[in-house]
Amino acid sequence: MAEDDPLVRMEAADMLGDAGFDVLEASTAPAALAHLETRSGVALLFTDVLMPGSFDGLALAHEARRRWPEMPIVVVSGRVTPGPAQLPDRARFLSKPYYASTLARVIREMGVGTSTN
Repeated sequence: MAEDDPLVRMEAADMLGDAGFDVLEASTAPAALAHLETRSGVALLFTDVLMPGSFDGLALAHEARRRWPEMPIVVVSGRVTPGPAQLPDRARFLSKPYYASTLARVIREMGVGTSTN
């Protein structure tokens, strides 16, 4: 998961962990991309839109879709609401704040089971 705010990242990681996922955390989009490049079997990309670094969460989501076309992607933000044309195909958007139950439902609807990464 890619989230630059440490407290929000910790909360989201806990939500995903409680849902049965092992979570790889990154504070920038380039760091998240490095996780995707070096770890096999990543089940889901979960990213904030506004991220520091050389590219943001939307750019990360589009790059992930290009390189791993079947990977489910969840994009979140509390500041901007990207339109459907701004999101990669089949990506889901959640507005912050979101509830753990909403996140779990969206992940289930995307057909994602628990991961070991």
